Amino acid sequence: MLSKALLRVGASAARHPWRVIAAWLITATLAVLAATAVGGRTADSMTAPGLDSQRAAQLIERAGTDQEGMTAQVVVTPLDGGATFFDHGSARTALARVQAEVRRLPHVLGTSDPAGALDARGDAAVRGGLVSPDGRIAVARVQYPDQSRLSADDLDALVGLGDRLRAELPLRIEMGGNLFYAFSDPDGGVSELIGLLAAAAILFLAFGSLVAAALPIGMAVFGLTVGVATMTVLAGVTDVPTFAPVLGSMVGLGVGIDYALFVLARHREYLAHGLDPQAAAGRAVATAGRPVVFAGGTVVVSILGLAVANVPFMTVGGLAVSIVVLTMVVASVTLLPAFLGAAGPRLARAGRIARALRAGRLSRFARRRAPAAAAAHPTGWRRWIGHVSRHPVPYAVGAAALLLTATLPVFGLRVGLPDDGSLPHSRTERRAYDLVAEGFGPGTNGPLVIAADPAGDPGVLDRLVGAVTADPGIASVAPTHIDRATGIATLVVFPTTSPQDKATADTIARLRIDVLPTAIGHGPARAHVGGAAASLSDVGQRTSQRLPVFVAAVLAMSFLLLMLVFRSVVVPLKAVLLNLLSIGAAYGIMVAVFQWGWAGALIGLEATVPIVSFIPMFLFAILFGLSMDYEVFLLSRVREEYLRTGDNGTAIVEGVSGTARVITSAALIMAAVFLSFAVADDPSTKMFGLGLATAILIDATVVRMVLVPATMTLLGRANWWLPKWLDRMLPRGPVGTDDTDAESTGETPRPRLVG
Repeated sequence: MLSKALLRVGASAARHPWRVIAAWLITATLAVLAATAVGGRTADSMTAPGLDSQRAAQLIERAGTDQEGMTAQVVVTPLDGGATFFDHGSARTALARVQAEVRRLPHVLGTSDPAGALDARGDAAVRGGLVSPDGRIAVARVQYPDQSRLSADDLDALVGLGDRLRAELPLRIEMGGNLFYAFSDPDGGVSELIGLLAAAAILFLAFGSLVAAALPIGMAVFGLTVGVATMTVLAGVTDVPTFAPVLGSMVGLGVGIDYALFVLARHREYLAHGLDPQAAAGRAVATAGRPVVFAGGTVVVSILGLAVANVPFMTVGGLAVSIVVLTMVVASVTLLPAFLGAAGPRLARAGRIARALRAGRLSRFARRRAPAAAAAHPTGWRRWIGHVSRHPVPYAVGAAALLLTATLPVFGLRVGLPDDGSLPHSRTERRAYDLVAEGFGPGTNGPLVIAADPAGDPGVLDRLVGAVTADPGIASVAPTHIDRATGIATLVVFPTTSPQDKATADTIARLRIDVLPTAIGHGPARAHVGGAAASLSDVGQRTSQRLPVFVAAVLAMSFLLLMLVFRSVVVPLKAVLLNLLSIGAAYGIMVAVFQWGWAGALIGLEATVPIVSFIPMFLFAILFGLSMDYEVFLLSRVREEYLRTGDNGTAIVEGVSGTARVITSAALIMAAVFLSFAVADDPSTKMFGLGLATAILIDATVVRMVLVPATMTLLGRANWWLPKWLDRMLPRGPVGTDDTDAESTGETPRPRLVG
């Protein structure tokens, strides 16, 4: 019986608060020490088994050309816009110095030499993408080893060299490449602080108490420290994608503060009933903690469902985020009741003062003993839910039509790869991107790497180069590199279009389907298209193919879990459909903002971009799990009222209005946390932040406060219908099927509708 176990855990933590707090301090310290000692850095391996880009990477690795390692590019142009490298020897000398000093940096395996290539044969420099045709822009490509052998110090050394050379040479120097993507400071630091401050302000307004506001924040910080440190340890064992810490912080802060808010709100109700702090904390964990456990379980199940995509970096990223969520669940039922026990009766006094302030009767606060129902069931919310329940049809139709309209842009969703061109102009990566696109064409920012194994056919490489060069989607082909030991050749080719352009994906497909097979013929030779743009395109196709299977798996698991929790068929089915509506609306708004540019300036978006290929699947997993948080919390309260009264209408009004303030506060907190990440520089972080915030706000307002009461009123007692044969088959015990809410509050449950 989960509720009884949670009652014992919560009461014990409240009776011995300092022991529990000390245990968490020790755990956090050990986690940080382990992360420092054996933890690893995040690394992006944007590929998956069976993809053509993965086969290309394997050939490149066999050839030992180091092209599978990290790269950077140094883009140089004279400060005097009229000068050219061809006409001014001093500019060419300055360029040669830049290339020579970059080559001497630690861990640099080599660089291209635009100045030397110009001296030897100018045409080769232009064709190799080293100097622009007008001679104004030059690119020195820097090759590093694999990311595991590098650190942020390598990026700092490159950036520091650029700062020094800018002061010494008459050149404009900009830099970019995946070295910046891998080792730039993540966007999460400032965003986390902004999110915490916003959450603290909302909590203070909701509770009118600094103590009450501080407890969820403190718990979330503890949980986030342990969760992210554990994620870092995981990175020492396997490749954890670079977005995982930011996404884990985003989701962890949101759910952690939300879970704490649910428990804290119920704790204050029990204090208002006259229970002592230890007993109130135990019962709060037993009642509100049970929905927290199931809500957290739903989030984890949804995120771990990413494994069906068979994309390793998504699976590991989901596992890393799940670790943070699980840590927050454990903290909510152990650390938070310890905080509540340590706070003692101060929360009750703060609650009475807050209610008196809201009522405008502070002078009579000492004589006022407002019942718990008055605090938990604000008259305004009860009136609203009652109004919706009396007019269910127009509200249900209107709200559903609104969400369906917001979902319509989804039909125009286009996945792709936002490149450095979507970063703000304040970033050197964006300025380097613009210079390269200006001098060489947009495709130079996303080169493709064709790896070919001639397998003894001497003429295959010439045919391959000729066929690729003749393709209308290819602007230029760099000189072929052949590994003498293996015979494997690598061709760096530059498309005519940018990495995020749909035409680039079409070019990749055409090379694989028509160009390469025609050039190779039916012999044993083989060739594959790789590179970052190809890898992301492949991953996008893989996730699109697996998305229906993933969605079906998550829906099925969530339906079964909710059916076990609420002993009903209709309630889980309704929850699944309404959550799909809110997620669809969030997708539609993302398309309107990022692809159409609507209100993009509000979040610092300077150019329209496609949706990152793996984000729709990731967002579905997270959003479906998070939306279930409110569903479980709200329906648990409605079910509790239904078991107490046996009246469906009363249960809807009392249950929904009784959770309205908490859900609204929780949604505002979570949305504030997510929106603080939507203003980050990285477009992927913006997408995660805006998508999550939008869905949560829609879910907590249109869905929970309109569609849920309207549809539950229309369904009546059928909400709790469960076939007798299914009731006999479902297990009882650890999933709340034994009316533990009623047990923990001392109320007698009424029979469910089974038939």
